[in-house]
This record gives sequence, structure tokens and C-alpha cells, in this order.
Amino acid sequence: MEYKDYYKILGVDKKASTGDIKKAYRKLAVKYHPDKNPGNKQAEEKFKEINEANTVLTDPEKRKEYDELGDSWKYARPQNGSGGTGGPGRPNPGTGGQKPGGDFEDLFGGGGGFSEFFESVFGNRGRGATAEVSGTHYRAEMEISLRDAYLGAEKVIDLEGQRLRIKFKPGIADGQVIKLKGKGGPGVGAAPSGDLLITVHVTEEPGFEREGDDLRTEAFVDVYTAVLGGKIPIQTLKGSINVTIAKGTDSGKVLRMKGLGMPVYNQPDQFGNLYVKVNIRVPKNLSEPETELFKQLAQLNTPPYAHS
Repeated sequence: MEYKDYYKILGVDKKASTGDIKKAYRKLAVKYHPDKNPGNKQAEEKFKEINEANTVLTDPEKRKEYDELGDSWKYARPQNGSGGTGGPGRPNPGTGGQKPGGDFEDLFGGGGGFSEFFESVFGNRGRGATAEVSGTHYRAEMEISLRDAYLGAEKVIDLEGQRLRIKFKPGIADGQVIKLKGKGGPGVGAAPSGDLLITVHVTEEPGFEREGDDLRTEAFVDVYTAVLGGKIPIQTLKGSINVTIAKGTDSGKVLRMKGLGMPVYNQPDQFGNLYVKVNIRVPKNLSEPETELFKQLAQLNTPPYAHS
């Protein structure tokens, strides 16, 4: 008898648990099931082979004998009947005249293996029923900019000949998953197709840092505006705005711009805040008149600043 490596057939390790074996079996059974491969003789043989492997490896007694005896394991088991050309107590290695693609009972002795296949993989629906297995979920990853996440965007991808439009709603977060129902692998029989699950990665935008629905940025203010007050332009993700700087603003002060942060996902007209850190630029390379003016200002302070 030709030795069959059941572990190799199912793609599992010899120390694999029964659960791992069943999981590998289900995956292969769906792939090679006759309903998915009509007229494919190789798939049909593969289907028989993985069913046989599963029947042995998920039965503790059979698996033990298989592991211990290798290619002689079947001869150690008592069989009902003469076993045909295989001799008394031995399985019949022939096909028994069965038609390709027909009943698999001869392979397992009484058809238990074939029934177990339907019950363990497709549910107990009775022999002869068309298998129904939901399609596989497809997974993909896409990158969008922080600006796209702020404004919302639409992108087109090609998936197995299909052009799909992916809509990214304003406020979408890094790591968020978009589900496109029914755009995954096809189902078997009347079962539904799987879904397409897209993990979104939001890239950084120079000058901005995101914290949930809030944004942080920095503004550089000249010393004159910091002392006297005034307005300065600040960039936001939707354009430039003018911000009022109060008199005597210190470097490092953080201004809160309410409602100028990220849109709150799926909550129209709600936004986080924009926090602006003020950095004061000290003038360098002063002219002599400018230096003299600063000295005069210093002399007006009490106590006077030391200066040369």
C-alpha cells in the first residue's frame, strides 16, 4: 500500500492539535470541494485525499496507530467483511467500480467519513445537499493624508478586475477599518460573498500633530507683536486664518482655537479643537538704531536691566 503522509496532505505539523487539524481541513475542503471545481478530476482526488487524512487524524485511536505503524497502520485494524481484493480484514485498494465524482463511501467503509465532512464543515444538512460556505474576507491596506482624513476623500482601486470606489469620511482615524460588504471572495452555493476589509493608515502632515479629534500646531510671532499685540496668519488644514495675539504674550503659550480641529467621525458639524503653541522670534543682527532703542526700553524697566 502506498504510504500517505496525512500531515503533509493537510499542511500541519505532526504535533498539531485536533483543532488545528480541523481548521486546516476545513480550509482545504472548501478550496477543493466538487461544487467549486466542477469537472476537475485533480480537485476531486485532492478532496478525497484531505477527507481521508482528516478522518484518520481527528480520531485519536486511528491517529495513534497511524503515528506508530506508518504505512502498515490499516492492516492492524479489524475490518467488517472480506474487504474485497484486499483480502480478509484489509481495505480494498481498488475503486470498486465507482464513477469518478460519485459516492465516496468505498473510500471510508460505510460512508462515515463523507457524512462527517458535511457535518463538520458545512453543517448537518443531509447527504446530497449542495454545500453553502460564505466567501473569504479579503484584507487590504490603504494610505491617505491627514488632509484627506480632514476633508474626506474618495479613491479608486482595482481588485481582481473590479474598479471599486472607496469613500473615506471626514474624521477617519489611523488604523480604522472600512468594510465593503460582499466585495470579498465568492461564496459556495447560495452562500454570500465575503467582505473586503480595508485598514486605513493616515500619514502625517508637516506642521500638524493629531491627538484624537484635536490638532496641534505652532505659530512663530515676532517680538514686537508679542509685546504690542496684533494679528498673525495661521495655517489650518482647510486654509489660512488670522489669529489675535494678545499684548504681552509669552513664548510657549498655547492658544485654543475651538472647533478648528478634526471633524468628529460620523457626527456632522462636530469638530475637535486646534491648539496653537506660540513661539516668539527674537530679532538677530540688529542695526545700531534698533539696538539703541532696545537699550532705551531696558532703561525704562524697574529694576533696570544690566547692559553695556
